[in-house]
Amino acid sequence: MKKTVCYDPNYYPLPSQRMVVYGSKGMVCTSQSLAAQAGLEILKRGGNAVDAAVATAAALTVVEPTSNGIGSDAFALIWKDGRLHGMNASGAVPRALSMETARQQGWADKGTMPPYGWAPVTVPMAPAAWAGAVARHGRLSLAEVLVPAVSYARDGHALGAVESLSWGRAYKKYRAQSGEEFKNWFETFAPEGRAPQAGEIWRSEAHARTLEKIAASNGRDFYEGSVAEMIAAAAKAGGGYLSAADLGEAEPEWVSPIKVNYHGYDVWEIPPNGQGIAALVALSILDGFAAGNRTDPLTVHRQIEAMKMGFADAHRYVADRRFADVPVEGLLSKEYGASRRALIGGTAEERQAGTPLSGGTVYLCTADGEGNMVSWIQSNYMGFGSGIVIPGAGVSLNNRGHCASLQEGHPNMLEPGKRPYNTIIPGFLTKDGLPVGPFGVMGGFMQPQGHVQAVMNTVDFMMNPQQALDAPRWQWTGGCDVSVEQAFPSALAQKLIRMGHKVTVDPESISFGRGEIIWNTEHGTLAGATEPRTDGAVAAW
Repeated sequence: MKKTVCYDPNYYPLPSQRMVVYGSKGMVCTSQSLAAQAGLEILKRGGNAVDAAVATAAALTVVEPTSNGIGSDAFALIWKDGRLHGMNASGAVPRALSMETARQQGWADKGTMPPYGWAPVTVPMAPAAWAGAVARHGRLSLAEVLVPAVSYARDGHALGAVESLSWGRAYKKYRAQSGEEFKNWFETFAPEGRAPQAGEIWRSEAHARTLEKIAASNGRDFYEGSVAEMIAAAAKAGGGYLSAADLGEAEPEWVSPIKVNYHGYDVWEIPPNGQGIAALVALSILDGFAAGNRTDPLTVHRQIEAMKMGFADAHRYVADRRFADVPVEGLLSKEYGASRRALIGGTAEERQAGTPLSGGTVYLCTADGEGNMVSWIQSNYMGFGSGIVIPGAGVSLNNRGHCASLQEGHPNMLEPGKRPYNTIIPGFLTKDGLPVGPFGVMGGFMQPQGHVQAVMNTVDFMMNPQQALDAPRWQWTGGCDVSVEQAFPSALAQKLIRMGHKVTVDPESISFGRGEIIWNTEHGTLAGATEPRTDGAVAAW
């Protein structure tokens, strides 16, 4: 190894500053600079915002496999032709997996699905999402759009700082697991017998070949061809539940996005089985309060309490609407918001679900010079996901099935062909029917909390998009427990403690989400911002 200067790529004791980035012909914001460049490359080749989003998403499976992969699920909000389109590409539970299986395996007694191995793997949907989005709303072919991702996989890329940190933690996690099923993870992602370091080159020829097959077949080889055969064979050999029939049924669902109006702005999310409704319930509650100052203890207290209620309702009601009646209209009604608002007093409380009237993740956003905009999110759920990697294919599979409930009669109860509760949520903001732009904050159950804070920072506190992401965050973690970043004002934390919140300061910011924003400006241009807590970048044209 060549001698050079010595430093810790993840140690930043001094404050740094990022500026809002402006562009006019196009923009890509995401958590990894090479992926952002991939999207920009496609824009410059004549693609639109949808093509750029798919190029970026595919590239992220290579350059940030610590959070997503070809075996991920995906959601998208697409502004095109003067309206918002929603895509749900979350995977279903394999047909061979049921509550009976959960009881036989002893999972039901433990109350949760296993987090790793074949058990929590749902149908991987990312390739179907890419193909479906490009076919319906793109301009280029999928083969053209995937060129940068193939190149990164074959030629290699230098790891970013946060990426290497997450990779190292994943290595320790899977090393602690027993079982032959994790062997291929180590062969693929730790070929030198260790996690790669920041600045080190990592490549995967198998990943490149799989992407080429997806590109050449418009995604179908992954579900009906040679890759599908490899996945089904690996599942059978490893005692998994995923079958060729499960893969053959994979298709993204185009859905109508849901919204609430918050202080004059419409905030949009994908409907359940996604947890975006948790953010909307919280914003509906908060809409009846004057925002006050961002560092006002009462303002933050109300945010936290509203978010608790949003989560309580989401965990009670969110499920696959093909299997369960989810009271979306009731949860988002002004009457329900008012009834929940009335429960917020001056002290922290443990919150329960109400009764409404019937009625590891990567995020990216793109925009082009024609007014099209995309909010896209893609995830293996817990980092690399299940730890299962398909031999010869470089495909890491998700562990989304861990989110299925093993409670009999629960709307989110494990069932064959059913999509579990999903944490990933793309966001979009409009005003008076016109697009303000896409936004998102990735990171498990931090995501709705990040959405609420980003929206309020923008709408109420008039922060520019970079400020809205830079601002210190809080995170409700259960009961009356709240975690805050080190930069969170000490006096504010002390006041929250006196209001009954159990506040702890987290020395690391990685758990507080990673966000991206693109806003339209009054000049007809684009303003973009990226997360300071990750290897993020804005690529503008």
